[in-house]
Order: sequence, then C-alpha cells, then structure tokens
Amino acid sequence: MRSHSTAGLTAPGIAQKQKHMKQPSQRQLRVSELVRHALAEILVRGDLRDPLLDGQVITVPEVRISPDLKQADIYVMPLGGMDQQKVLEALTAGRKRVRGLLAKRLHLKYMPDIRFRLDTRFDESGRIDALLNSPRVRQDLEAGPGEREE
Repeated sequence: MRSHSTAGLTAPGIAQKQKHMKQPSQRQLRVSELVRHALAEILVRGDLRDPLLDGQVITVPEVRISPDLKQADIYVMPLGGMDQQKVLEALTAGRKRVRGLLAKRLHLKYMPDIRFRLDTRFDESGRIDALLNSPRVRQDLEAGPGEREE
C-alpha cells in the first residue's frame, strides 16, 4: 500500500519551521492560564493603584510561558484599543509590583519574569476582513475557479 504524504506540498522553509516549533506542554498551558486569570483579577480589582490604569478596562487574551517557565509574555489590550501605548508603558513600569501580586496569588515554585506586549490579533483580523471585502478579492470570489480575469 502506498503512503500519502503532504510533505512535498509545503514550501521547504515552512516544513522546517514546523518541525522546530513545539507545542506548549500541558504545564506551560496550565501556568499560562493561572497567570492570565490572576492578572485579570488584579486588573479588575484595581490592585495596581496606578492613575494611568484607573478606569481602564484591560483584556488579557493570552499569556505565553517559556518552556523553562521562567519567562512570561503577557498580551494585553485596552478595551476599544484606546491609549494602547500609555497602558503598555504603565504596565511595564509596574511589572515588579504585578509580579509580586501574581506570586502572592499563585504560589508557584518560581514566578516567571513578565513582559507585557500589545495583542495585535484584533488589528490583524480587521486587516484580513478588509482584504477579503476588497473589490478585487470579491471579484475573484464571484468569478469562481478558472474564470478569473487577468
């Protein structure tokens, strides 16, 4: 019986990158979710006591933890996307306090060092929607396969 492989259908660079990209372990995922939920609680309760963050509703859609659990990239986005840089700067300036508050709540053997990043997935999805709704793409979709005009 012949085996069907899709390895030849992908670009060489993509296939190699996929080999080197490892999925996060169960432990990474569990710690990521614990950090995400604890930080969301800290932000909702206003435990940071930062005037720049008062009145801001900040979402924490994702936390990525390094395989050794010593580094956490926390993705944040202010509701409505307003004052993104100010919020990011305020969180970065207070990251030692945030780390301390997280350590009190989580009781981990080692609390990861944290870095805040803006979550750009919303912007990216908006860009893709705009691209899919552009006249050129709509024309190609309406024309169907094999009927495309050049």
